Amino acid sequence: MGGVASLPEQEHNLVLGVDLGGTKIYTALADHSGRVLSAVKVPTGEHAPENVIARIVQTVEEVRHRSGIDAGDICALGAGAPGPLDPVRGIVHQAPNLGWHDVPLKALLEDALQLPVAVDNDANLAALGEYVYGAGRGEDDMVYITVSTGIGGGLIFGGRLYHGAGGGAGEIGHMTVDPDGPLCSCGNRGCLEALASGTAIARAARELVDAGGGAAILAAAGGRAVSAETVAAAAAAGDAEASGILTAAGRVLGCGVANLVNLLNPGLVVLGGGAMQAGRLLWQAMEDELQRRALSHPLGGVRLAPAALGSRSGVLGAVALALRCTGTG
Repeated sequence: MGGVASLPEQEHNLVLGVDLGGTKIYTALADHSGRVLSAVKVPTGEHAPENVIARIVQTVEEVRHRSGIDAGDICALGAGAPGPLDPVRGIVHQAPNLGWHDVPLKALLEDALQLPVAVDNDANLAALGEYVYGAGRGEDDMVYITVSTGIGGGLIFGGRLYHGAGGGAGEIGHMTVDPDGPLCSCGNRGCLEALASGTAIARAARELVDAGGGAAILAAAGGRAVSAETVAAAAAAGDAEASGILTAAGRVLGCGVANLVNLLNPGLVVLGGGAMQAGRLLWQAMEDELQRRALSHPLGGVRLAPAALGSRSGVLGAVALALRCTGTG
């Protein structure tokens, strides 16, 4: 994705996609078909809004110069940002990993770049990216779940992102699956994220070690901090304790997926994120629990699929959003 594709003659319908996170900015320039012409990924740097906007502008200039095109050939920009936001006004209400509160991202980018800008939640755009270019192609009713440090998601109904009444739909990680469960970062107890995310897997492993167990997990860590990747490595080597942690997380994840299947009756559930790379054990436990808990009718009409785009899902979703704004996506 980082290479440069040749630009067709007479092509003036180009768009930009920006995936903004707390640690990185991923910017891509694409044509009307979504084909990426140039892309760059840089550290986010200082989180003050004016600094982030300046950094995004730098990435835009870099992908434009790499492709050898004029600024006038770019007709729109789509941007994904973390946290709850207003997708109509493009205001980021709260982005803890950026320290932002009520930042008018759309207006700031439009002023800096003199381009029409559309903004959405980063998980929503990852869902849109998978729908348009990845595992969700051809399925108009789809749920996307990302299992990483936290758990997020996006909903596609009738081929369109579903935002809910106030723009906050898709907070899959904060459905309660155990009312007496561990404290979540949101302040609630027993959220799906608090029990089945990569952070939750690592916490369970550390608790095991603190209780005197987890020798194979510690060996896999090799002196580094115990993480979900450490647990996955120990489980892959046949360790029963690590396998038990992944199985427990997978079962809880399966409960969450079953809730979504029963409530929404999607045709497809796509699962991505770093924690879903933990191996077949996590996936199998999730799938087995889904089979046990989902009602037979919606269960019979749903497929499960791993995400196809990896780390590109968000930026390609931002490209798709920009193209929809131009009427070509």
